[in-house]
Amino acid sequence: MDVDVLTKVVLGLPEVEEHEGWAGQPVFKVRSKSFAYMSEDGARLLLKALREEQEALVAEDPDVYAPSWASGRFAWLDVTIAAADDGELRELVTDAWRLSAPKRLVSQLDAAQ
Repeated sequence: MDVDVLTKVVLGLPEVEEHEGWAGQPVFKVRSKSFAYMSEDGARLLLKALREEQEALVAEDPDVYAPSWASGRFAWLDVTIAAADDGELRELVTDAWRLSAPKRLVSQLDAAQ
């Protein structure tokens, strides 16, 4: 997926804001909670995920997905954007957003779909 298209997909989710991260990379937040970090060069995307999902995706396709850090029930998934399937990447971005968004926003998105 083209990085500009990916950015539009992320920013198209309810109440998402783009911020500058500590190293200058784009950080995407919903209600001040981070759920995605893009590398400065736009080649990689770190997404919030459940530990089980991270493990499954890394095992399924290690050329596209790599593990990042984990804490509690959450883990971060490192995605090579150019190698990822567009539909799956859209789904993973939405899932990451759902893990950080308030239930009211999630309900609004579900109702709109």
